[in-house]
Formats: sequence, structure tokens, C-alpha cells
Amino acid sequence: MRAAIHPSAIVEPGARIGENVRIGAFCYIGDGVIVGDGCEFGPHCSVTGPTTIGRDNRFIGHCAVGGEPQDKKFAGERVELVIGDRNTFREFVTLNRGTGGGGGVTRIGNDNWLLAYTHVAHDCVVGDHCVFSNNATLAGHVTVGDHVILSGFAGVHQFCRIGAHAFVGMGAFVNGDVPPFVMVAQDGYGRPRGINSEGLKRRGFDSARIGAIKRAYRALYVAGSSLDEARGKLAELANESEDVRALLDFIESGERPLLR
Repeated sequence: MRAAIHPSAIVEPGARIGENVRIGAFCYIGDGVIVGDGCEFGPHCSVTGPTTIGRDNRFIGHCAVGGEPQDKKFAGERVELVIGDRNTFREFVTLNRGTGGGGGVTRIGNDNWLLAYTHVAHDCVVGDHCVFSNNATLAGHVTVGDHVILSGFAGVHQFCRIGAHAFVGMGAFVNGDVPPFVMVAQDGYGRPRGINSEGLKRRGFDSARIGAIKRAYRALYVAGSSLDEARGKLAELANESEDVRALLDFIESGERPLLR
């Protein structure tokens, strides 16, 4: 089935639209935009290119997708936004393209939910199965792992990383790397407050895996050890747990300070 395009929508000649796409009233689809099969755009969405959108994505309404990066150094170079499959973007979501100095690409994976007024800035990388609640915001160059939840009004500083299965609480401001599995709560700037055990249970982690992650968290945050001492303890625990190994690898690969 061919795309269903509302008479008031504008689709530029340089756009490529897949099959079974629905484009609602007063939408704008610009040159250099590729839309995969089965996507849906509610009213007043704008998509500018170069932007590549996968299959079966839903843009509910008033989304601004593929806009120029909000970076004063941007000088019109070719940069892009790449979106995977089966994502839902609610009202007034904004997604910016990358920058020439930051790799040139903003990437969003598959099966994510980005709720109203969320913002993904230039050169960010978002994994799969994430939920960003209303007004959650990523500054530039942020990397978010799989199964991450950002609660309402959470904000992440540029160049920070959020590890897989982490949970950032409502209104928390993150200015350092958040290890996998960790919960962050508001306290001025966000601070670690245990592990995301409920989320891990929902994703099939058994008691042994969760227990190992809890021991790693205690070594890192509760024991009062220096970071170097905690790394040594984590290295011991990693011999018996792939999850702890993933957590340790995350810490070792970081360039920004760890949130502690």
C-alpha cells in the first residue's frame, strides 16, 4: 500500500517514503529524509534531513526531528540522524542531528519510548528498549545503554554515559557516568541510591545475578573504599559474574568521572 499523505502536508521531492506510511495534517518531510515502511506521523511533525528513519516508528504530533545541532560550532557540514525501528515519540519530542566534530551522527536504536517534550541533542547514542519520561533531556555526546529509564525532568550532562538497565529518578541531574544497573535519585545533582532491582526482575534476572550486582554496588558505593580499591574488589567479583564484568568494563572505559 502506498503512503497516505494528508493534503496539507508537504513532502519534498528529495524525500524517500516507504510503504504503508501515514503522514498527518500540516507535516513537513524535507529533502534527504528516508522514512521506512509502516511509520506514522501525527499532525504538525517536521522532519529535516539528512535523517534516516527505520520501520514502524510513531511520531504522535508536533515532533521536531532531524533539526540542526544546537552547537555554535556547527557550520552547515553534512551531519545526520539515524533512527531504528518500532520507536514511539510523543508530543513535542526534539531530536537533533550530529556535529562534524562529534562524529556526525545522532543514533537512536529500537523499541524506545520517548514521551512528551523529551530532547536528544547532537551526537547522542541511545540504545534499545529505553523509556524517557516527560521532559527528560540529553545534552550533546551522551551515550545511553539498553533498557535505561529516565524519569520526568531528568537531565544528563554532555559526554556522560548511562549504563544498561540504569534508572534515573525524577528531576535528577546527572553530571557523571552512571554504571549499569544503578539507580540515581535527586539530591542537588543526582546520586546513586542502590541498584534497579525491580527493573532487573522484570527483565528476567534471577536472584543469583541480582545478588552479584548488589555485592558489586556495595563494593563501589557503600564500603567507603577509594575508586582504585573498589576496582580491585570488582575485578574479584567479575570472575564469577558476567554482569559485574560488564559493570567493571564500563568503569574502565570511561573518560568522565564516575558518578559517586
